[in-house]
Amino acid sequence: MVLAQYQRDFIEFAIANEVLTFGKFTLKSGRQSPYFFNAGKFNSGSALTKLGRYYAEAIVARKDLEYDVIFGPAYKGIPLAASTVIGLATGDAGLDVPYSFNRKEKKDHGEGGSIVGAELKGKVLVVDDVITAGTAIRESVSIIQEAGASLSGIVVAIDRQERGKENEFSAIQEIESEYGVPVIAVVTLASIVEYLREKGDEHAAMLDAMESYRIQYGAKY
Repeated sequence: MVLAQYQRDFIEFAIANEVLTFGKFTLKSGRQSPYFFNAGKFNSGSALTKLGRYYAEAIVARKDLEYDVIFGPAYKGIPLAASTVIGLATGDAGLDVPYSFNRKEKKDHGEGGSIVGAELKGKVLVVDDVITAGTAIRESVSIIQEAGASLSGIVVAIDRQERGKENEFSAIQEIESEYGVPVIAVVTLASIVEYLREKGDEHAAMLDAMESYRIQYGAKY
């Protein structure tokens, strides 16, 4: 595969911020992974500024994607949605896109309700960090539908391209099939493997471990 420049830059950015690390990690699933991605470490103003630009570039690169508002599910999706619309507005695309997010509990005073920011209407693009089991996405879809809007797509930082325990497909593939919308990832497991391959001998051990993991747990495509 051929990496887009923003994908290569994002991987280097994630490594520099220790968001993407290599080693031996026990996942919630019990699998032993040779890499770990922790989006919570994008925790500074400069990091969020850059992160929003990468999300924006991934969105713009998908030419057929239509959306009227960007939605960030509480809690991790809130700063991601905000940084993404900033990235869209300040980047080459120059798009001024409204965004909103939800509260975990509805307010019964002031403006009330559970949605903060722009009205959820038309086609809604959800922005989050990862999709593991799809629970947060299903909750977001319910919120969007209750508002009378429709889901147009989902954007995440990384697609692990890893099959579930019960079948040969990944959580992202299941979401795409269930809702009939694209899930766009800034980078995928394949992207990271290709990046390590480009680096050659410098990351040979990491590359071998990543390839072995993909063979063992990779989703069916």
